[in-house]
Amino acid sequence: MKEAAADGCFAALRGIQTPGIQNGIARTMSEEKPQQTEEKLTESGSGSGSGPGAPDLTAHEIRQWLRDVVVAVLVAVFVIVFLYQPVKVEGTSMQPGLQNHDRLFVNKFVYDFGKIHRGDIVVFHYPLDPKKSFIKRVIGLPGDRLNIVNGHVFVNGKRLHEPYVPKMYRDHTSMLVGVIPPHEYFVMGDHRNVSEDSRDFGPVPRKDIYGEAGLVYWPLSYMGMAH
Repeated sequence: MKEAAADGCFAALRGIQTPGIQNGIARTMSEEKPQQTEEKLTESGSGSGSGPGAPDLTAHEIRQWLRDVVVAVLVAVFVIVFLYQPVKVEGTSMQPGLQNHDRLFVNKFVYDFGKIHRGDIVVFHYPLDPKKSFIKRVIGLPGDRLNIVNGHVFVNGKRLHEPYVPKMYRDHTSMLVGVIPPHEYFVMGDHRNVSEDSRDFGPVPRKDIYGEAGLVYWPLSYMGMAH
């Protein structure tokens, strides 16, 4: 009942308004409208980021920023394609020097200017599936006569000193390899018990070797040059 009475009273007041009162109300409403519009414009302007302290980028500054981004991307692509490539080690065949899931950079240009040496840790395309990459240590060079006796490697009749292979990681297999062909390299993993290497798929052609293991950058506790 109270709500109905209030509505009726408001209706009665509207019905008895005089022209003077109506004109006064109209003038009051017309004076308030610009203020409301101005407040809305101010709020819209402050929301657009053009207020005090907000950066006002010109077209020239935007072009400079885009140029810097493009240059940075091109440099990164150049480094990855031609110089250094980040890779992740999968497997335990290079333990203890390289652990499973270690991340390192591969130096892709070092062999464009220098030779592959015995003891280098190289990255190459897996001969049986070129889509895969393997990482192993170079044991035999082209022209070397190589034999394996009870797990010990003999190069040109002399036993190879291999401090990177702990005793617990050696195997006891024997193998008459013979002379390494030209432009090919005999590679083996440091963890001889589990490594799939040239003992299984033969020497690796030079053209399939595309880099040398460089800096191990992850995990941080193992950061350093692969050796």
